[in-house]
Amino acid sequence: MSPASPQLAPPIGRKLDALNFFLADVRDGLGPYLAIYLLSEQHWDEASIGVVMSIGGIAGILAQTPAGALVDGSHARLKLLVAAALIVTLGSLTLPWLTSFSAVAVMNALTGAAGSIFAPAIAAVTLGIVGPRAFARRMGRNEAFNHAGNALAAAIAAGTAYMFGPVVVFWLMAALALASIVTALLIPARAIDNDLARGLHGADAGRDERPSDLRSLFAIPGFVVFAACAVLFHLSNAAMLPLVGQKLALANKEVGTSLMAICILGAQAVMVPVAMLSGAKADSWGRKPLFLVGFAILAVRGLLYPLSDSMGWLVAVQLLDGFGAGIYGALFPIIVNDLTYGTGRFNLSQGAIATAQGIGAALSTTVAGVIVVAAGYSAAFLTLGAIALAGLLLYALAMRETRPA
Repeated sequence: MSPASPQLAPPIGRKLDALNFFLADVRDGLGPYLAIYLLSEQHWDEASIGVVMSIGGIAGILAQTPAGALVDGSHARLKLLVAAALIVTLGSLTLPWLTSFSAVAVMNALTGAAGSIFAPAIAAVTLGIVGPRAFARRMGRNEAFNHAGNALAAAIAAGTAYMFGPVVVFWLMAALALASIVTALLIPARAIDNDLARGLHGADAGRDERPSDLRSLFAIPGFVVFAACAVLFHLSNAAMLPLVGQKLALANKEVGTSLMAICILGAQAVMVPVAMLSGAKADSWGRKPLFLVGFAILAVRGLLYPLSDSMGWLVAVQLLDGFGAGIYGALFPIIVNDLTYGTGRFNLSQGAIATAQGIGAALSTTVAGVIVVAAGYSAAFLTLGAIALAGLLLYALAMRETRPA
């Protein structure tokens, strides 16, 4: 039966919805929750927290491109998802019992490397099921369910962390990982067209089964510019939420994790309609105007955070993340698919650009931590906002519109 057949599409669509919903927190990792746990429970300083989070980011960086190549060359993409989710489950159950810097760093690196599988595998499975014409709208729906899952997880964390402490987020992560494993196993492998999942279409289908090396990607028009923009976006964005969480935790350790969960809940709730709208309108409005709006909102966040230290202000400004990150998350695989259409290198390209953006994210927490120690939180936020402005200018001046004619 064809992957796009009407008989198969509705139930598969619902399973894709569920998979993205449960994978939401699993795919994003512990992130700011881990930072708050180490600050409030283990009493680490900000610089050490930044370093250990960067170690996890670096592990993810090293794994991203091989993960993309692995997804391109595999016909068992759902099994790859299951294996990665099992590793995240192990990390979530183990991290609360680890106290030394080296042990936390190793486990964070392991889960960071496993997490590199999720984004390319989900995009590949989606493209293999719906095909290129429905891909933009379906990816918007994927991101909407991803953000809805994040919002629910944040709501649960906010409601339980005050009673049970920051450790509750680790058990929540493990439960979501197990739920995503069950959902992935319910999707039949026959529903996925393996050529479409790699980005091969029409007469190109079935050719060149061996994934190409990275040099072939640099010949793709716009590839390098988009990778550079991805670096700048994550160099600016990755440290903002952890810094907000640290400020909230320092103001009130008892409710720091709950306030962080509220920040995430609010932003994720905004991301749901933003991601749906971005996917639905990416074909009619174009990718470039939407992407520029995402960059502009990120720059504004960096400028607004230093204006007040009140908890209400910090939480309110964090809601803007729902617009910037919602647009970026929905458009990233769509733009990569535009750039690599017909090459069979869709997932390798995702991995390579994810490596680039991972460099930005890993450096972000370290750079921000050093700036906080040397000059304070306001200087760190303003620096991150200036980086976002630089990314906006680069995308506006050097990146072409990738929407197919």
